[in-house]
Amino acid sequence: MSAREEMLSAIRRANASATDTPVPRDYERRSPHSPSELLDLLTDRLVDYKATVVRVPLSELPTALADAVAPYSPVLVPPDQPWDLDATPDSPALGPHDLDGFAAVVTGCAVACAETGTIALDGGPAQGRRAITLVPDVHVCVVHGSQVVGSVPEMIAALTPTRPITFVSGPSATSDIELQRVEGVHGPRTLIVVLACEWQ
Repeated sequence: MSAREEMLSAIRRANASATDTPVPRDYERRSPHSPSELLDLLTDRLVDYKATVVRVPLSELPTALADAVAPYSPVLVPPDQPWDLDATPDSPALGPHDLDGFAAVVTGCAVACAETGTIALDGGPAQGRRAITLVPDVHVCVVHGSQVVGSVPEMIAALTPTRPITFVSGPSATSDIELQRVEGVHGPRTLIVVLACEWQ
């Protein structure tokens, strides 16, 4: 018997004797925080991750977005974006080299988790395809207060597992090389979160 056959045989024997074990779900699944506390917690986490957070009432979202992208040009947006910005709508014809020519991208999100400071993108409304949030150097992300949940289980429950999910916790960064933090290696070097809600 070859080493390959021996290993496959061992895997088959292990699979044959495997049984389904119920997963305990008695852990905390909902955050005890109030909506305003969730916004404070999300802001704190994102700032700790070196993101810029701009908190505004919903009525001031257009002005806040215009101010956020003012230093950057050109700006890319998803084709179904609901904001009135001087920006270029994304198109499948734009390849990686084309996307690299944009200074910033503006998107929405699917949900945000306050406890971990994580924003989830799933290619849904106002989010566009995954590539547009990875190539431009600046990502401006609009998060509505109603999209902020407290815990990871709440965030996962709000997502559809068959969609292309990307989790964002601050600017792209790595410390793989000599433990020196380098930003912008795997995505945007700058993350600006515009947090808009009916309450503050």
